[in-house]
Amino acid sequence: MSTPRTVLITGGNRGIGHAIAARFVADGHRVAVTARSGEGPAGALTVRADVTDGDSLDAAIGEVEAALGPIEVVVANAGITKDTLLMRMKDEEFEEVIQTNLVGVFKVVKRCVTSMIKAKHGRIILISSVVGLYGSPGQVNYASSKSALVGFARSVTRELGSRGITANVVAPGFIKTDMTTALPEAQQEAYLSSIPAGRFAEPEEVAAAVSWLASDEAAYVSGAVLPIDGGLGMGH
Repeated sequence: MSTPRTVLITGGNRGIGHAIAARFVADGHRVAVTARSGEGPAGALTVRADVTDGDSLDAAIGEVEAALGPIEVVVANAGITKDTLLMRMKDEEFEEVIQTNLVGVFKVVKRCVTSMIKAKHGRIILISSVVGLYGSPGQVNYASSKSALVGFARSVTRELGSRGITANVVAPGFIKTDMTTALPEAQQEAYLSSIPAGRFAEPEEVAAAVSWLASDEAAYVSGAVLPIDGGLGMGH
């Protein structure tokens, strides 16, 4: 059993973020989630924040630390998609995805890291995607934002690794969430045929990996990319 920690998960109101938050609650941690709407799981504190808005993050993080203590684990999970082919993609569609999925991660991590440096302990876990390194047609914006998280985590590791802080990337493949369930059946079948495991993952399988990276056992793992993709992105 790992030491109970104060954990903040962005975008913890649904899908993978909700499953991660539920796992940390079950593991006995003090858990907060940011959400623009909706609620995190039972046992978690939900605070309103938009990761692209620094002032809203300052307020949210202040609220979390007042209620639960200094943040020791941050899971940057909030993300959006605006899929379309490169030739049709508007400048704003590229910029908005980068703002949320990359600049938003910077804003959250920067604000959480001060307390980790003071404590000489911290876990930074960035939720990327198999698409980040594998690529996907119609997702130039999304893939760019998600692959950038690898460079982010590795730079943070070099800056803060000697202070008891790790930074890692989890790269989920196709996960059973509202987003994948909404895909046409033919498209789901096409995706399934390319996954060696022959199935989509449960959100809880991603949460299990995040839980381990946050644990005392993973203190010597940093700058790593952990794929939870059933073998889809091997070698990428």
